[in-house]
Amino acid sequence: MVKLINMITTGQTAISFEELNELNELIFRIHGFDFKGYSPASLKRRVTRIMHLHHLDFFGLKMQLANDSTFFDKFLTDVTVNVTEMFRDPSFYKTVREKVLPYLSSYPRLKLWSAGCSTGEEAYSLAILLEEEGLFERSFIYGTDINTKVLQTAKEGIYDLKKMRVYSENYRLSQTKYSLSNYYTAKYDAAAMQARLKKNMLFSVHNLCMDSVFNEFQLICCRNVLIYFNSELQKKVIDLFYNSLSPLGFLCLGSKETLRGDEKLKRFKMVDSRENIFQKIA
Repeated sequence: MVKLINMITTGQTAISFEELNELNELIFRIHGFDFKGYSPASLKRRVTRIMHLHHLDFFGLKMQLANDSTFFDKFLTDVTVNVTEMFRDPSFYKTVREKVLPYLSSYPRLKLWSAGCSTGEEAYSLAILLEEEGLFERSFIYGTDINTKVLQTAKEGIYDLKKMRVYSENYRLSQTKYSLSNYYTAKYDAAAMQARLKKNMLFSVHNLCMDSVFNEFQLICCRNVLIYFNSELQKKVIDLFYNSLSPLGFLCLGSKETLRGDEKLKRFKMVDSRENIFQKIA
């Protein structure tokens, strides 16, 4: 394993930053995906790993991306980060339950956006949270990602049953009084989320780097996504979120990300500093 890691970081087929820029231009021109705002160091590591896994040099990688749409789909899956869990970081959900949902309970209709939702676990977690607070029937959750493969998993809502052990512990630590098993049906080695959770939920493709506002939301949740963007793209995405929030709407970034400078002072009020939950200033 150590040898493989060393090969990935120092091997002869490692991509240079100049080649990475060339690759970004090719991908944008042919496939319409703009990776130029991603953290160069992080993107470089992932692309180099893909080259090693597929035994490709830089020229071969460009040829595959230019001529094989199936390969690009695999490339997109590997280059984007899709690590998620239900009730990941339980303290976050506890804080949303205590500090955000009581305020949102006064709204006749609620729209929530799980941005960069990956395989959908966060969207289902939000749905469960809303149901337990009596808000789900008047809510609608949009889950978006740039990766169609992970979105298909989210739409199906079927997960490895072994993962439910971790998810159930996360759920318990969020200090709920129920059981996560109330929300899925176990069959063989799979767990299928209850159909009632899907009825007020829509998963679709949205590119945070390029796409625009598509609705007005009372809550936007985007955790562990902005850390992979450079500062310029982070600001662009925060502008998108600000313009997508209703007056006094909530932006939930989680403990690993935050707002900085004038964005925090002029446009948002801090709701919780540990979980980086902000409220748009009307």
